[in-house]
Amino acid sequence: MPPPADIVKVAIEWPGANAQLIEMDQVCICAQRDIEYWSLSGSEQFALRYADGPQLYITEQSRGDIKNGTILRLAISPGRAARQLLERIQSHGIDARLEALKELAKLSADPTFATEFINMEGIGTLARLVESGTHFGEMLAFTLTAFLELMDHGIVSWDLISLSFIKQIAGYVNQPMVDVSILQRSLAILESMVLNSHSLYHRVAQEITVGQLIGHLQVSNQEIQTYAIALINALFLKAPEDRRQEMASTLAQKHLRSIILNHVIRGNRPIKAEMAHQLYVLQVLTFNLLEERMMTKMDPNDQAQRDIIFELRRIAFDGENDPTGTEKRKAMYTKDYKMLGFTNHVNPAMDFTQTPPGMLALDNMLYLAKVHQDTYIRIVLENSSREDKHECPFGRCAIELTRMLCEILQVGELPNEGCNDYHPMFFTHDRAWEEFFCVCIQLLNKTWKEMRATAEDFNKVMQVVREQITRALAMKPSSIDQLKNKLRGLNYSEILRLRQSERMSQDDFQSPPIIELRERIQPEILELIKQQRLNRLCEGSCFRKLGNRRRQEKFWFCRLSLNHKVLHYGDLDESPQGEVPFELLSDKIPVSDIKSVVTGKDCPHMKEKSALKQNKEVLELAFSVLYDPDETLNFVAPNKYEYCIWTDGLCALLGREMGSDLTRSDLDTLISMEMKLRLLDLENITIPEAPPPVPKEPSSYNFTYNYS
Repeated sequence: MPPPADIVKVAIEWPGANAQLIEMDQVCICAQRDIEYWSLSGSEQFALRYADGPQLYITEQSRGDIKNGTILRLAISPGRAARQLLERIQSHGIDARLEALKELAKLSADPTFATEFINMEGIGTLARLVESGTHFGEMLAFTLTAFLELMDHGIVSWDLISLSFIKQIAGYVNQPMVDVSILQRSLAILESMVLNSHSLYHRVAQEITVGQLIGHLQVSNQEIQTYAIALINALFLKAPEDRRQEMASTLAQKHLRSIILNHVIRGNRPIKAEMAHQLYVLQVLTFNLLEERMMTKMDPNDQAQRDIIFELRRIAFDGENDPTGTEKRKAMYTKDYKMLGFTNHVNPAMDFTQTPPGMLALDNMLYLAKVHQDTYIRIVLENSSREDKHECPFGRCAIELTRMLCEILQVGELPNEGCNDYHPMFFTHDRAWEEFFCVCIQLLNKTWKEMRATAEDFNKVMQVVREQITRALAMKPSSIDQLKNKLRGLNYSEILRLRQSERMSQDDFQSPPIIELRERIQPEILELIKQQRLNRLCEGSCFRKLGNRRRQEKFWFCRLSLNHKVLHYGDLDESPQGEVPFELLSDKIPVSDIKSVVTGKDCPHMKEKSALKQNKEVLELAFSVLYDPDETLNFVAPNKYEYCIWTDGLCALLGREMGSDLTRSDLDTLISMEMKLRLLDLENITIPEAPPPVPKEPSSYNFTYNYS
């Protein structure tokens, strides 16, 4: 008879004694038994902790997570440990204080201990130690680590932090020479202050000099560079709208872009995931500065704005005679505005009243006309002189192109958590947005000519140009010149070839025999996809635990047993390289206990964090395994591919349909390949809609075939 489900076999250690192997069903009874076994007194003074990994305390809420074979350790209770450490960090002995702070830095990650320590006014004690300015080196580093870990539990509001504490932490950042570990923690504390408290943003902004932060980007330590960019991003993100442009100007004067390009992007070290994320965030926040102009409508009665349109006309047609008569001038301007490609020839200001792109389109056009004047004049005159209805309307194209680029680069949207999609080329020029527009408007003009388009083909041309731009950006060009080379190779003929190739690879003939063949093949292909998904689950994947500070990431690994009966998982100190052995994964879930798989907003860990304004991309990558009794295993996939693999694999384990986008794509691709292989002998032969008629029976069956 199998043991009850709530009985687990564990080993419990006590320093200086042999481990005790027991069966237990309740943590409190188990702890009492061990206290008696080792002749210890005062059961309320002791508690159980995990012996491996983070070594967290076991509570009534977490005891259901204990699995067979777990090694536990009998330790002093969280309250007693907090009280002892609080006394020791206030002792006069330097060595004793250092050891206490070192242990505190480790224990502070435990929410149970953190609650006890905070209730004893422990955070205030640590803050006073920092404010005193008497701690240095390792002692200060451990103090800051413990402080940050305790604050990250969200038990205490950041608004309670004193101004003297902020000044002390800012002082460590502004010092030219400071220990690396102290600098890392100081930058992280300031970032958390800015992100978690509106009032602290203003205090931190007054204490921190942007020039000093930029100085930290010129070091060789990528961790310090990452923390520095993260703090710059936090200040940028929380700054009032009227301060962001001013801050951007200051960063430009301090040559932030060129420093990042030379010391980070083109440095000797590969870009780590967190650095890539911070560069992406900076890129998004920089482009979001365009949102105000993008959402600003042009005022047709504003003379200053109208003068910009006059300037566009003057640069393009400067050499022509300007009639002095008002009526003649008005008639000529109307003609010029038509040649400039505006939709409203009489009052082109009306073309800029739609948002987006609003005034941003006019800004782009003026930049092209002034900085790349020859290109601008060539595009305008080249099309205005054509009389075959194939002229490319520059004004209309520039406005629509600006709107398109805003959509592609997601101008005005907040950064996505976990996204690392930064483009190095945007860090190679101080006016990267405008230069990007100038390259794309030339591409549009070139594609228009290649397509021999007319006004009726405007939307078709824009679709092709969007495809050209997105394909080129996907190649991650490292500079504007490299982007030009990529786009040069993606001419209209190449786009047609790529489209045809993709269409052929997904071609789905509609004749009844082909449909019947597809239906016969589909179950075999689905079984093949299912086996691939399960094999990937057996190999396993690494997932990161979402926390308040992404740079101090924690990882865990999950994989399916080779017999497809158990999910093994466990915490890791760092992201693994390759497969993780089952022996290192201490926890497991029988597949037979899994009740269902939920995704997105239905996941418990997404509901719990709804107050934190969960990001759309995180929601799209979240899924949870619900298993008996009322337990969950929560995942956030590193990317969409892993999300599809795991949700498909788990559905396959439960005997449910695999419904991910990846499954549909794989199914179409594999069925298409299999059908083409089977139909090779029928190439260039028309397959009839209906089967051929069965011939009449012969008059007799008295016939043979001589094989000799």
